[in-house]
Amino acid sequence: MQFHSVLATGAELEAACRQAATAIHEGLGPGPIDLAMVFASPRYGASIDRLPVMLHEMLGVRTLVGCSGAAVADGAQVLENRHALAVLAGRLPGAQVDAVAIGTGDLPDMDGPPSAWRELLPPCALPRRGFVVLCEPFHLDARALLAGLDFGFPGLPKVGGVASGSRHPEGHTLFFGRHTFRAGAVVVSFAGDVQLDAVVAQGCRPLGRPGRVTKADRNRLVAVDDRPARVFLEEQLSGLPQADQELVERSPLFLGIASNPFAQHEPAAGDFLIRNILGGDGNGDLVVADHLPSGRHVQLHLRDAASGVADLGDQLQRAQPGHAAAGVMFRCLGRDGADHGQFTAAAPGVPLAGLHCNGEIGSLGDVTHLHAYTAAFALLRPRRPGVTA
Repeated sequence: MQFHSVLATGAELEAACRQAATAIHEGLGPGPIDLAMVFASPRYGASIDRLPVMLHEMLGVRTLVGCSGAAVADGAQVLENRHALAVLAGRLPGAQVDAVAIGTGDLPDMDGPPSAWRELLPPCALPRRGFVVLCEPFHLDARALLAGLDFGFPGLPKVGGVASGSRHPEGHTLFFGRHTFRAGAVVVSFAGDVQLDAVVAQGCRPLGRPGRVTKADRNRLVAVDDRPARVFLEEQLSGLPQADQELVERSPLFLGIASNPFAQHEPAAGDFLIRNILGGDGNGDLVVADHLPSGRHVQLHLRDAASGVADLGDQLQRAQPGHAAAGVMFRCLGRDGADHGQFTAAAPGVPLAGLHCNGEIGSLGDVTHLHAYTAAFALLRPRRPGVTA
């Protein structure tokens, strides 16, 4: 398995594509290319529709996918608000890589069987190993898509991101083959002799103690441990060390929602899905950017640069990216730190490409979520000896 990545620049799109293609061919040498993942700045404007056709022809690639991003990156640098494109291309012998574009009306009924979700993807004779999911932020119900993929393909890793760089509903671009789309998603399936590992670092640390939701109304947290949510919040904040109280004064608070509703033990750091606290109301309820199931554990979280660096460092150490053939980065626009640099330090010489996203896709336990303020990486490598699943 062999990959090469490049970050190409220039205001003229065809020249940037040629620069990228030349570097890819030099890095990989002669022969067919199985996969190219492309992330491009929306500053190329309407000409971005020509990108997949040009790169497809210049690379001679079998499967080309990607999207637009406000910032694009390789392992050495991130370019934001610049005419630039990041390309990761490679050969995957013994693997099958397929992709499909999914429109907003293509999602099966949520009451349908798992087979309905499996039929969204091209048929595959080899065992599937995981998925990369790219989508746009305005039209597609990304959470429904992720829930359906979990239903149809339980236990397989899914990682990806939401295109960024525009406030206009038609301003984001997805690439699939020689085509571009302004709505929907592109799902890439990896099967056969390939392993896809997902690394998800949310970059927040817990504050205080966890409590159990005893009353909630959709996204309003009413009571925790049979006490008003406002009282729970005040108690947690009043018991913090002085340094944390000072951080809370200048940093936003988040609510962590336990990702596993069936866990018997009290959740620890890393077991929570992080969601924004939007504010309070006149009744003392907390308004949160997600629905809150009664009975689920919750805990306050704080985001700072040190937490983001430490969390990603721990996750990378466990994932051993230095043994990967390539990495793909999906990083939040609002996240602190240099995640591409951390990856390169942990995996010197491993090709990397990626973008800054409007939302990041990754699994916590067996459930795939749409995250915020997160860094998610897809690691690609040959199957480990002795692994038969």
